[in-house]
Amino acid sequence: MKNTTLAFLFVSPAMLFLLAVLGWPLVQALLLSFQNVGVIGSQGRFVGLANYAAVLGDAGFWRALGRSVVWVLGNAAVQTALALVTALVLNQRFPGVRVARVWIILTWIVPTVVVVIIWRWLLSTSGGMINPLLIQAGVIERPVGFFATRESAMTTLILINSWRWFPFTALMMLAGLTRIPGDLYEAARIDGAGAWQRFRRITWPLLQPTLLVLGVVGTLLSFNVFDIIWLLTAGGPAGASTTLPVLIYETAFKGYRLSEAATVSVLTSILLMGFAFLTTRVMTATEPAR
Repeated sequence: MKNTTLAFLFVSPAMLFLLAVLGWPLVQALLLSFQNVGVIGSQGRFVGLANYAAVLGDAGFWRALGRSVVWVLGNAAVQTALALVTALVLNQRFPGVRVARVWIILTWIVPTVVVVIIWRWLLSTSGGMINPLLIQAGVIERPVGFFATRESAMTTLILINSWRWFPFTALMMLAGLTRIPGDLYEAARIDGAGAWQRFRRITWPLLQPTLLVLGVVGTLLSFNVFDIIWLLTAGGPAGASTTLPVLIYETAFKGYRLSEAATVSVLTSILLMGFAFLTTRVMTATEPAR
């Protein structure tokens, strides 16, 4: 009991800070969702659940939710594949591996605005480098507008965001790989197991706890991405990349319906908290007993 009390005393300053920084805005958003405020600073009156009924009955909300799910699943698939390959390579011993481990985080620490400028230039139909390279390789016959169509815009955004964030996931996976005892691999080699068998029987099962944690954290982070989408497409073309964060911004600051935007925020928070709670319960239930 003494150790538990001491632990709470150490944690309490950080918890109080988080409560002040995060808890109060959440309470304000919840209160705002029960009013009919249009513009920041204006007065509103209590309307009960009218905003929730309006949002849940709006087809635009459900389309944005569907796009957010596609966005999260696409980022999860691409980032996991890139990060796993990168982590497996960086877990090997070769000259310069320490330098490679440091430089892999470069795309993660570059400011978002710089990332957007770089990719806008690379993917431009006039003067960009990607289209000429694809034409020379025979992949395409004429320049492609990567942000011009509904399908290509979302796919391009997923690839750019995955390129930006996969180093973080790779470092987490690398940390998980370093915790796997080397004796297991040595014993498997002695028994004649090949590289694929060692990966399937040792690496993949023992990496599952790390992957589950990354799945929860990555989903929460990806779902709330706003900057890259807004700076590259602003939710276009024709709303093809309007995810829930973009919808919240447009509703609040372009549609001047602040209370409806707060309602969408509250619903999004409930959805993400529910996902985190269920996933944590599953992780706890499947954790082997010690």
